[in-house]
Amino acid sequence: MSRGLVIGEALIDVVKHRGTTDHVGGSPLNVAVGLARLGHDVDFLTHIGDDDSGQRIAAHLKSSGVQLVPGSFSAARTPSSVATIGADGSATYTFDLDWRLSGTPEVAPPLLVHTGSIAAVREPGCLAVAALLDAYRVSATVSFDPNVRPSLIEDRALARERIERAVERSDVVKVSNEDLRWIEPDREPEQTARSWLAVGPAIVAVTMGERGALALCAAGEARVAARPVEVVDTVGAGDAFTVGLLDALWGLGLLGAGRRADLRSIGLDALTTALHAAALSSALTIGRPGADLPDRAALDAAANRR
Repeated sequence: MSRGLVIGEALIDVVKHRGTTDHVGGSPLNVAVGLARLGHDVDFLTHIGDDDSGQRIAAHLKSSGVQLVPGSFSAARTPSSVATIGADGSATYTFDLDWRLSGTPEVAPPLLVHTGSIAAVREPGCLAVAALLDAYRVSATVSFDPNVRPSLIEDRALARERIERAVERSDVVKVSNEDLRWIEPDREPEQTARSWLAVGPAIVAVTMGERGALALCAAGEARVAARPVEVVDTVGAGDAFTVGLLDALWGLGLLGAGRRADLRSIGLDALTTALHAAALSSALTIGRPGADLPDRAALDAAANRR
């Protein structure tokens, strides 16, 4: 049992930045692709159409080594988003997306299950995602990234409630300080992160843009600085961070329900090392257009240049 299962949206990202380009995207898809490019066996459950865009997504997954779960071609049309890039490289999004899931994926019991973003809050699919997290938690480490998309959220209170329930189910949570400000606008992001650590996760990692990142665990907190990089755009930056963090924990042998106690006992040195790996993965991604996450060779080469 050494496979990962990623559950969530896949779409075509139309990026408006000095012209218009389009890329295969979606936060969970990016995580699946990133983990596969680092050599992990990954299944991906999503909801796309059997149209040109859906076939493009399937080809992208296959070329990166991701196994698309049967039943994922179930949408009337493949979702899309428009990402508008600001002068600082940051992105804002609008979406055309329907999110649905049904049944239990026909996959081997996973070591890791990751979800987040739209998949965790948008009905009706989010209800199936929550049930799957409960089912797979028996065997797997659960990873979650809220990756909030306010333009798709109609009921803020309900979305916050669903995010908090997912946090309680999760072992590893990655979240940005912008997400934390949206979720709890009356509290400092670090306060919210600490409250999350108290309700279930072994690790809560917070990305803070140019201020770097921090991670909280039972042993305390670890911090790393942002790596200097010429920003092309930030599309996929958070997903790449998630991939780097999960890959490092995977390499340390800390994934799987049987290692839950060991994950909770992670030391600050190991957590700092994992944060450095996550920051490096993110830096490599924002230096490229779109969500083009690094493979193992690129990650190792960059690490050796440190």
